[in-house]
Amino acid sequence: MYKIAICDDEDIFIEELQKNLERYAAEAGREFCFFAYHDGSELLKGYQADYDLIFMDIKMEQLDGLRAAEEIRRTDSTVGLIFLTSLKQYVWKGYEYSAVNYLLKPVRYSVLKMELDRFFSRYHGKEELYLSFSNDSGKYKVLYKDLCYAETDKRNVMLHFEGKEQVIYKNMKSVCALLCQYPQFAQCHQSFIVNLSRVKGVEGLELHLDTGERLPISQPKRKEFMMKLTDYWGDMI
Repeated sequence: MYKIAICDDEDIFIEELQKNLERYAAEAGREFCFFAYHDGSELLKGYQADYDLIFMDIKMEQLDGLRAAEEIRRTDSTVGLIFLTSLKQYVWKGYEYSAVNYLLKPVRYSVLKMELDRFFSRYHGKEELYLSFSNDSGKYKVLYKDLCYAETDKRNVMLHFEGKEQVIYKNMKSVCALLCQYPQFAQCHQSFIVNLSRVKGVEGLELHLDTGERLPISQPKRKEFMMKLTDYWGDMI
C-alpha cells in the first residue's frame, strides 16, 4: 500500500488527479491510499513521515508548494515530490527541493502514467528500513542506512544522521532493542550504538567513523562488539 498525498487548492483538480491515480493503480496492480490537503500549511500540520509520494501545487494562497517542500525536506529526505503548476517559470525552482519532476496543468493521463512508471521503477522507499519518530522539533523519517550512531542524551537518545542530530524520546535500552536486531548495528558502549557500515577502523578502546568522529568502546562490550564488527566486515568482503 503506497501512501500518496495531494496538496492543491482546487477540489475539482484533486478529484480528477485522484481518479487518474486510481486508474493507474488498477492498471499497474498497485494499491494507493490517498490524503488530500488544500494548502501547504494544512499539509505540514497533518504531515506523516511515511508518505511515499506527494503531488504539490506550487501556487497556493497561505503557504505555497515551494516553501512547504522546503519544510518537508528538513525532516523527510526520502518522500517523492512531484510539483504541479500551470506556470513553467516555477519548474526549475522546484528541483532545489529534490523534486522527482513536475506536471503542467491540466495533467494528461498519458503524461501522469509516464511519470509514475518512472518513479516506481527506481523507488525503493517501502523496501528500505526506516525509523519514524516525533519530537518537539517535528516529525522525522530516517533510513537505517543513513543513521550513523545513537548516544544517550539524559533520559533519551540522540540520533546522528546525515550531518544532523535529533532526540528520540526513548531510552537506550529501547533503542538498542530496535536497532541491534539488525546486523549493521552494534552497541560499543552502554551509551553508544553505531552503524557498522560507518566504522573505518578501531584503535584500542576507540573506533573511528567515516565522518571523522571517534566513539568509545567500553571494556565489557569490546569482545562482543569486535566479534560483530568482524562478522559484518567479513560479510561485506
